[in-house]
Amino acid sequence: MQSLGVTEPQEIDVEAIAWHLGAKVKYERLEHCEARIVGADDAAIITVNKKASHQRQRFSICHELGHWIYHRRRMLLCQADEIERPSMESSNMERAADRFASELLMPSYLFAPIAQSFGRPSMHVVRKLSEVFNTSQTATAIRLVETNQQPLILVSYGRGGRRWFTRSQTVSRDWMPNSELRSTSSAFNMIFGKGSQAMPPRSMDASAWFNRWDASRFELVEESVRVAAAEVLTLLSFKDARGFLRYS
Repeated sequence: MQSLGVTEPQEIDVEAIAWHLGAKVKYERLEHCEARIVGADDAAIITVNKKASHQRQRFSICHELGHWIYHRRRMLLCQADEIERPSMESSNMERAADRFASELLMPSYLFAPIAQSFGRPSMHVVRKLSEVFNTSQTATAIRLVETNQQPLILVSYGRGGRRWFTRSQTVSRDWMPNSELRSTSSAFNMIFGKGSQAMPPRSMDASAWFNRWDASRFELVEESVRVAAAEVLTLLSFKDARGFLRYS
C-alpha cells in the first residue's frame, strides 16, 4: 500500500489495486457464495455478489486477492459465513485471506494512529473507523481488537449461541466467553427480547460472560450492537488488566 502511494483511507481503491495485481473485478448475482476467483498465469477474474453491501463487496474483493497472492492455481468459492468471521471452523486458507483483506483495507500504518486519535476502544470508535475506512462494523471491530494492546474480547452471538470470538493479543487464552448468553447481558435482550440496535455500555462482573471459578473477582464493560437480524456483536473491555493479560 505504501509503495502505491496510499496516504489516506479514502485513497484505497480496491478495484485499482486488484487491476495492479493482475485481477479484473466483475459483479454478478451469486447464490450461496460471496465471491470467487479464477485465474491462470498472471491474470485472474474476481466475481463478487452484486447483492452484497458495498462494504462487504470491498472486503470480498480483498479476500479474493489474498487467495490470489497465497493460493494461486486453485478455484475457491467463499461462502457468506467464511468471510469476515474469525471462526475456528474456517480453514487456514480462509483465515489467511481474511487477514490479508483486513491489512489491505485497514493498513496498520493508517489504522493505528487514527484509531488512537479516537480514544479508548469502544463500539462508538468502531463505527467512526468503519466510516473512515469504508468497512463493515464487524471487520472493523475485529481489526481494532486484534491490533490493540488493551485487554479486549469481541464476541458474535446468534439465537443458537456463540458464533465466533477473537481476542487482543494481550488476553490470556484461559478467558473464553460462554457458548450461551446469560440473561443478565444486553446481548441476550437484543437477541431474545426487545433490545434496540445498540445498547449503552454496561459494567458487570466477568461471571456474566465467563465460566471461571474466579470470574466474579473481575469487572468488565459490555457494549453490544445488532449487526444482522439475529446476530449481535459484543465488545468486552476489562477495567483491570491484571488476571487477563497473557503474560501476567
